Amino acid sequence: MTREEKALAIEQLKEKLASSTTIYLTDISGLDAATTADLRRSCFKANISLTVVKNTLLAKAMEVSDKDFGDLTTILKGETSMMIAEAGNGPAKLIKNFRKKSKKPVLKGAYIEESVYIGDDLLDTLVSIKSKEELIGDIITLLQSPAKNVVSGLKSGGGKLAGIIQTLSER
Repeated sequence: MTREEKALAIEQLKEKLASSTTIYLTDISGLDAATTADLRRSCFKANISLTVVKNTLLAKAMEVSDKDFGDLTTILKGETSMMIAEAGNGPAKLIKNFRKKSKKPVLKGAYIEESVYIGDDLLDTLVSIKSKEELIGDIITLLQSPAKNVVSGLKSGGGKLAGIIQTLSER
């Protein structure tokens, strides 16, 4: 690669990093062509962008980025593929499901909403992170619960009161 090509690649990576809030760095080395194709197909279905990147170019893009990637540059060794998604737990769920068939991909690290996670042992933690939509759904459920209790109490109370009045009138 020429210097101009490298500078262009770094600029493109910098733009990708700037526009993304969920970035996973994984190792997919050793996968055969069919398994890699299955992984790419699974990523496409889950709306996850999978790109194999050069470590030095990604490290330079992280250094010039406005975001603080912490120690993520220290894990850029060997082959690295970058997964970019909208949901914070999307790539983690995909990796966990894909590992039922294969030992790869191995999670090197992740950057989610300004938090840095390093190591494959944090995969279960990342799977349990709720997406924005899931959190909004939980909040709406919590807010609806007291209102439902009041409405059901009024309905059942009215039925009891009507029953008592009817019993008294029959006497």
